[in-house]
Amino acid sequence: MIHNNCAWCRSTALLMGLFFACLGASAQDAADKTPQIQTPLPVAAPPSAPYKLDLSFKTNSIKTVNFPDRGIVLATTVLIPGPDGVYRLTLEEAQQAAAAANNPLVRLGELQVEAAKQHRLGVQAQYFPNLSTSFVDLHFNKHPGDVLTQQGPLGNTVQVPVNIVNKDQNSLNLLGVQPITPLITIHQVVKIARADENIARAKAGMPVAEVANRVEKNYFDLLVAERELISAKADARKIQAKWLTASNSGTPIVSTEQETDMISAEKAVIGPTSRVQELTASLIEMLGLPEGTRLELVPPDPLVEHISLTEVADKAMAANAEVIEAEQTAIKAHAAANISKMDYVPTVAILGGYAFQKSLNLVLPRSFGYIGASVSWTIFDFGKREHGVKESNANAEAADLGVQLVKAKVAGAVKSSYLELERSRQVYQLARRMVSATQVVEASYKLDDGEVESARAKMEADMFRAELEYRQSYAKLKALMGAH
Repeated sequence: MIHNNCAWCRSTALLMGLFFACLGASAQDAADKTPQIQTPLPVAAPPSAPYKLDLSFKTNSIKTVNFPDRGIVLATTVLIPGPDGVYRLTLEEAQQAAAAANNPLVRLGELQVEAAKQHRLGVQAQYFPNLSTSFVDLHFNKHPGDVLTQQGPLGNTVQVPVNIVNKDQNSLNLLGVQPITPLITIHQVVKIARADENIARAKAGMPVAEVANRVEKNYFDLLVAERELISAKADARKIQAKWLTASNSGTPIVSTEQETDMISAEKAVIGPTSRVQELTASLIEMLGLPEGTRLELVPPDPLVEHISLTEVADKAMAANAEVIEAEQTAIKAHAAANISKMDYVPTVAILGGYAFQKSLNLVLPRSFGYIGASVSWTIFDFGKREHGVKESNANAEAADLGVQLVKAKVAGAVKSSYLELERSRQVYQLARRMVSATQVVEASYKLDDGEVESARAKMEADMFRAELEYRQSYAKLKALMGAH
């Protein structure tokens, strides 16, 4: 009994020693962790505009509202209609509401990051010993090894019963295995898993940015369509007033030319009306609102950004999703090359455990502990390891070249996008100044002048087109910088 207790103590001490020995390898891997990929958004607080225009328009009206100060509307994802049942909507509110309505896309990115993280943690767990247990219970139909035959002194045969192997056998084995040389391979596999996690993090915000861009385009397209509808209806009223000539009896004079002009004016209204209805239905669907909801779009404040080409290029090289993916792919390729070289190294593991058995009598005690080592090594494999190393080295070199190509591609895209941003900024600012200047000119016209109303709506439509192009250029530049 004392011998069994001592064996149990030695085995327990061995297993505890193996457990704490592997903590050093895990700590070394933790110190080697690369920082998580972060893609901060460039924050630029726009200064107050020199003028404030309220170019809002209700989809069930053909007249624009005058230009009072519309104040500040706090963005929220919960859309609440006004007393008249009309949703007064800003661009920020629309983007937030659409992001909430398209929550599965956001959740998909989060799940991909979580899956990659759990995979990395699972690989890191291989640093620690593998503790296992097994139990065997056997019953033989015949008694094994029960007779030992010997030659007697008189030449006779003497059979002596020997009970070494029991007919009923059961054993319980507790085993702990700590890999030694495989720790190097595990370290490289952890690098691959962490690279996959970084790639997932870099791509997690892309669906949200895509939804915001689609909402922004639909929002401005609807603003343009509303102004085009205003202009078309104003032109139609102007044509109607031109041909509405009363006779002495009060009956209008109808001619072929008048009828042709009236039909053309009506056709000119049908297109913008259908366009407004289509874009309104599309925006309502993006926002997750009931069908038939009435919207009143509030034109956003002027976009103001101050960013240099050097700043954009630096951020793109550090946070662009394509660059991150290429760099992490190169890390994975180099880790795979190191793993292939480990095929030349013997696989060494230390094992120890404790066993309880009732199978062999007189040979083994009922309970005992043990410790040992396991070594395996492939002597010759007809060049398989050599070709595997060459293949992985070629893949690593190709991945390094891929990083250079991606960086050159992104650098070119950054430069062209920045020049496009500057051009669209100038066009937008010019269009906005033209709309602002009409406020002074309108003072010399009648308020009900249809020609003035049509011209003003056309200028506002051109301004919104220019602003959409400007915002899309800026969004493209932010995407290159990895700002989702």
